[in-house]
Amino acid sequence: MASGWPDEAAVRPLKRPVPLREGAYETLLELITRGVLRPGQHLVESELAERLGVSRQPVREALQRLSNERWVDLRPTQGAFVHQPTVAEADQLMAVRALFEAEAARLAAANAADGSVGRLRELWRRGVAAVAADDIDAVVAANAALHACVMELAANDVLAELAGQVSRRVRWYYTPV
Repeated sequence: MASGWPDEAAVRPLKRPVPLREGAYETLLELITRGVLRPGQHLVESELAERLGVSRQPVREALQRLSNERWVDLRPTQGAFVHQPTVAEADQLMAVRALFEAEAARLAAANAADGSVGRLRELWRRGVAAVAADDIDAVVAANAALHACVMELAANDVLAELAGQVSRRVRWYYTPV
């Protein structure tokens, strides 16, 4: 280039700090999905803000987003509570997951190679062993790894992103439901 700037592909925009509301959202979502914040637990903005080291505004914005995504229930005059999943919700979620998984399996089968089939068999064996050992955490981990492998083999980024959102919620639903 005549201006002396390198090729556009070589220049990346500066990374800005994550907005506080985004950081609060990610942290709270992680605490919910890991079970640190339990279903039905009351979430007090001022306490969360203090623990996260931010003002109440980013926490309020994060709670609103988590409510929109059904991780948190906002109750007028009562506050925010971690959503308590129901059996009906779990059934609906599993139905959606089945649709995604069927398409992923179809695509993965079309892309399958010997090595990938062996990887799937090993993940299946881990899951069977975890069930035999009655190790729920290992069952959940093996199940997630198997589904992630199928998604990877499907080679469809949009499907993987949507299925990942469903999978995160499925893993969270395992314990309370």
